[in-house]
Amino acid sequence: MADVLTYKGFVGSVHFSADDSVFHGKIEGIDDLVTFEGASVEELTAGFKEAVEDYLQLCKRTGKRAEKSYRGTFNVRVPPELHRKAARQSTLKGISLNQLVQHALEAELSAGKERDK
Repeated sequence: MADVLTYKGFVGSVHFSADDSVFHGKIEGIDDLVTFEGASVEELTAGFKEAVEDYLQLCKRTGKRAEKSYRGTFNVRVPPELHRKAARQSTLKGISLNQLVQHALEAELSAGKERDK
């Protein structure tokens, strides 16, 4: 399990600074840098929720879209042998390599949703 918090569909990364004895993080998946911190898990969680609420209010006031927009394309680096196997599998299925990767992502995200319940 990753070190993250979730609230209202937003994900916050979580880290610990031993030098400062504080938890800290940032809201992921947005175009801006919004951070939060806390000396305890409770403070960190409250700080994350407050950061999300403040960010949503700011976006509403300025008319800005809260979530980052995505183009729908990205590069994936895999070992050559996995690339070969995936290309072969897509050919056997009669689909493109992009479609095979899309199906694999959809299956993983669907399985992840079931695990998160």
